[in-house]
Amino acid sequence: MHPDDFAVYASYQINAGGLFVGTLKVIRKTDGRLLFPFQGAPVLGPYPSREEAREAAVMRGEQIVASDIVNPEE
Repeated sequence: MHPDDFAVYASYQINAGGLFVGTLKVIRKTDGRLLFPFQGAPVLGPYPSREEAREAAVMRGEQIVASDIVNPEE
């Protein structure tokens, strides 16, 4: 597998406290499997800025892709 075999959608939203949380969706395109979010997935944040929240989501997405390439979930 290759990183191009994954769709990673990273963004942010504002929580009730006015802080920013990262939002993330990772899909393995070869079989359509949703890798993130999953039941009980951790919240990405909160962070004081939208940039930090989005960057945290991007970094987590990259970790998930790298991990799945090495050891694919079935």
